[in-house]
Formats: sequence, structure tokens, C-alpha cells
Amino acid sequence: MVRTLTVLGCDGSWPGPGGAGSGYLVQVGDTSILLDAGPGTFAALQTRADPANVAAVVVTHAHPDHWTDLESFATWAGYGPGRARFRDPGGRALTVFAPPGLRDWSHFASADWVDWRELAPSMVLAIGPVQARFGATDHGTPTLAVHLEHEGSALAYSADSGPGWSVEELGSDIGTFLCEATYTEQWEGSLLHLSGREAGVMAAAAGVGRLILTHRWPTVAADEVRREAEIAFGRPVEQASPGAVFDW
Repeated sequence: MVRTLTVLGCDGSWPGPGGAGSGYLVQVGDTSILLDAGPGTFAALQTRADPANVAAVVVTHAHPDHWTDLESFATWAGYGPGRARFRDPGGRALTVFAPPGLRDWSHFASADWVDWRELAPSMVLAIGPVQARFGATDHGTPTLAVHLEHEGSALAYSADSGPGWSVEELGSDIGTFLCEATYTEQWEGSLLHLSGREAGVMAAAAGVGRLILTHRWPTVAADEVRREAEIAFGRPVEQASPGAVFDW
């Protein structure tokens, strides 16, 4: 069965010119999962898939660069072309998994076509054929890293985190690790984020098979972040970019 990760947006903290916040389309066979929904990602989603076929939206935390296009999705689902799937009789609600408190920020907190489900660390759930589990990261506001598994293949996503968390907490079976690397090592310790070097060190210690960097500030050079990550990881590292598709 085909398993893909499509980058809808990957800018860190704010979208750069022509960019988008964090958002990734995970597809396993006929099952589609939207992993984070930062600003600009719903527009990108519509170029890659029919939003009506999204089985669930998973939001990792309440920072705006990771979730505010959920509002666009919910509007589309309740009033636009998605109404027949998500709102009219016989349809199903738009399923949203999110940490505690995020629902209260949404205009659609009480919408009957949005099925809000609260996430917690160590929770395990099934989304179609995919098993998902979660772990709390080092990011101040409640933030959940995500581990997705299908038929022995595992994809992990760090969400946002400082160096006080390690992907090792999600297991030792990670083939592909999508890890935030917001800036270069000169910024280390300034915020609860990771540098390219720190991402590489973490991935190497956890024995992941493949490291993909994401969430880079638009003002930071991609090659600089990737270069220091590769030195620390000891192998080639890939960089997320809008529209990039990765098998996992």
C-alpha cells in the first residue's frame, strides 16, 4: 500500500512570502490525514486532494502557525462544497483531534459538523488503517509529537519542541522523522525550538532511518540548517519544501 507525506506548508513561526505555516497531508491508501493546519495550508490541500476525503485533522498545538487554517477548512465543510459530506443529513462530521484548550480558540467550537476530540500524551488511536500515538514535547504550551504506524512502517513528527524532548520517547522503530529545525546553532537556547544541529543529534541518538527538516524560519537559509544537521546526523538530511512528497 502506498504511504506518502506531502508538504503543504513548512515555514516556522510565520509564513514567508508565498509560503505557508505547518501542514502535512499523510496518505495511506485511501485514508488521508491532515497533520497540522497552519495559515495557507488549506489552499495548498485543495491542489493535492479533495478535502472531503480527509478522515481526520490532527492539530499538535495552539500556536497560530499550526492550526488557524482549520477555520478555513471548517468554513468549507459547513458552508461550502464540503457541506454535503460533513453537514447535510447522511454526512459525517469533520473529525478534529487537538490538545486541551484549542477548541476554545475556534469560531467553530460549537459547530455540529465539527467533531472535536481531545488529545492527551500517550493516547493511542486508529485513523483508518493507521495507528497514531502521541507524546508531550518541550514547547511550553501543550504540544504533542505524533507517531504514525502502518504495517510496520513508522513516521514521526516532532511538532514544535525545545531540546528537553527526544523522539526516542516515541519508540525505536522510526523509519522517517519529520523534525522541526527552526534556526541554526547560534540561536540555541533562545527559544523552545531546535536548531539543525540539535535535530541531527536527536535523530542520530534515536537511530531514525531518515531525517526531514521542517519549520525553518523564512529568514534562515535552508542550506545552513541542513548542513549542520547532516554533520550531527552523520548522513544526508532532507529539507521540507512546499509541494514535496516523501514516501514513508
